[in-house]
Amino acid sequence: MSRAKPGRLEGSITPGSDFLQLTIADAPPGGRAEWLAEQLRVAISDGRLPVGSRLPATRVLAADLEVSRGVVTEAYQRLVEDGHVAGRGRGGTVVVAVPIAAPTVRPYAPPSTVDVFATDPADDVFDAFRAATAQIDLSPGVPDLAAFPRSAWLRAERTVFNTLAPAEFGYGDPRGTPALRLAVATWLARTRGIRVDPAEVVIVAGVAQALGLIAKVLSEDGITEIAVEDPGSLGVRQHLRNAGMRTPPVPVDDAGLRVDVLRDSGVGAVMMTPAHQFPTGVVLDGERRRQLMRWDGLIIEDDYDAEHRYDRPPVPALRSMVADRVFYAGSVSKLLAPALRVGWLLVPAKYRDAVIAAKRLADLGNAALPQLVLAELMSSGELERQLRFLRRRHVRRRDAMVDAVHTHLPGAVVHGAAAGLHLMTTLDIPRSDVDLAAEALRRGVKVQPLSWHCQRPHQPGLILGYAANTPSDIAAGVTTIGRAIRAVR
Repeated sequence: MSRAKPGRLEGSITPGSDFLQLTIADAPPGGRAEWLAEQLRVAISDGRLPVGSRLPATRVLAADLEVSRGVVTEAYQRLVEDGHVAGRGRGGTVVVAVPIAAPTVRPYAPPSTVDVFATDPADDVFDAFRAATAQIDLSPGVPDLAAFPRSAWLRAERTVFNTLAPAEFGYGDPRGTPALRLAVATWLARTRGIRVDPAEVVIVAGVAQALGLIAKVLSEDGITEIAVEDPGSLGVRQHLRNAGMRTPPVPVDDAGLRVDVLRDSGVGAVMMTPAHQFPTGVVLDGERRRQLMRWDGLIIEDDYDAEHRYDRPPVPALRSMVADRVFYAGSVSKLLAPALRVGWLLVPAKYRDAVIAAKRLADLGNAALPQLVLAELMSSGELERQLRFLRRRHVRRRDAMVDAVHTHLPGAVVHGAAAGLHLMTTLDIPRSDVDLAAEALRRGVKVQPLSWHCQRPHQPGLILGYAANTPSDIAAGVTTIGRAIRAVR
C-alpha cells in the first residue's frame, strides 16, 4: 500500500499564516527556509516588521505553514546571522536592525534537468547537481547537517579563545596546529587502530586537497597512473585527472577490489575505500587484504565514512597494517559538515617531506582557529558523543529507506546497508539510470545515477543518501522514484 499522503480535499484549508499573509505554496521546492528568510527580510525593510517587533514562535509559525519546525528555525537563524533579529530568551525572537537595502524577491525558476543529466558528467557536474533545487534531496555523501553540534562547537570556541595566546593568531606550521595533530592521532588510535606520531599528521582542506597533494608528489616521482575502484567515486576520478593522473578502472566484487586484476594491470598505485567501498558498500575481505600486503605498490586509502557502521563489527584501516606504503586520508565532512573543510593525511615516510612542502606552497596551512576548536571538540569527548547520537539516528533512517525501497521499487536490489550514509540500488529497467535520475528530479527528488560512478558498463542503479532526511521524507522520496521508474519504462 502506498505511504504517500492523500491529496488535499476540495474545500480544505490551504496551509498559510495570518502573519505577513505567508503562503507556503509560494515557496520553491527544496528552498522553503531561504524563501521564508527572504520574506522576513523584505517585511523588515518595508516597515511591516519594525525594530523591536517580535516574530512568532517557531512552533506556531511552523504549524500555521504546515512545515517542519526546522524550516522556520533555519530561516530565523539566517536572520540572526545577518544581524537583523536576535533571540531574547523568553522574550522570543526580536527584530533589532533593518537591512541597508531592501532585498528583491526573485521569481522561482525551476531547475533545468538538461544541465545536470543531458551529457557525460563534466568537472562541474556536482556544482550543477547541488544547485538544482528539489523537494527531497537524497544525494549521497551528505551528513545530517541539521544535527551539527552548534552548542558544543560554541563551547569549544569559548574554551579556545579563553586560552589562546596572541602568538597563535600568526602564521603556523603548514602541517597544522599541534593541538589538532595530537587530537587526530589520538582519534585514529582509538577508532581506527592506527598508531601514528602526531608529528606525522598533516592537516589538509579535506580529502580533495589530500588527493591533489598526493598526485603532485607522485607525478614528480614518475608515477602517472593511479588505479581506481570500479564502480568508484566520480569525484575522486575528477580530482586525480585534474592533477594529470590517468585512472584505469579495477573491478569491485562482493569481496572488494579485485587485487589480482590490479596486479596484472602493472599500475603502481591504487586509490581505495576498503572499510566501506563507495558506492557498493562492500568491505575489503581478509584474503584481499593479504593479497594487498603481498603487492608492492602504493595505496591511497580514503577512510571517508568508516565510523558510520551499524550491523557489522569494525574493520581495521589498511594503514594500520602496511604503514610504509599507505597514504591515509580522512576528514570530518561526514562526521560534522563538509563546510568545515578540515581533514588529515598520513604519508609514507618516503613522501612525507614532499607532501609537507606541497602543502606549504599551496596555502601555508589550514586556518588555525577552526583547527583549534575541532581539537577541543575531539579531546573533550564531544565528537564521540556526536558519533553515538548520529549512529542511532542513521539506523532509523537507513531502516526507513530499506523499507521504502522494498515497498515502492519492486525488483530493486539493495547494496551496502550495514554502514555508511547511503544505499546503492541496482534496478531492472529498460532505460538508463541517467534518464531515471532526470525524471526523478523533474518530480522533485534529487538522486545520483550509478552510471556516473562507473567507467565500464554496469547494471543501472541509483545512489540514495538517507542521513540528511527524516523517515517520512525518505518514504515520500522513494515513492516518487517509483513513479519515475514507471514513467521511463
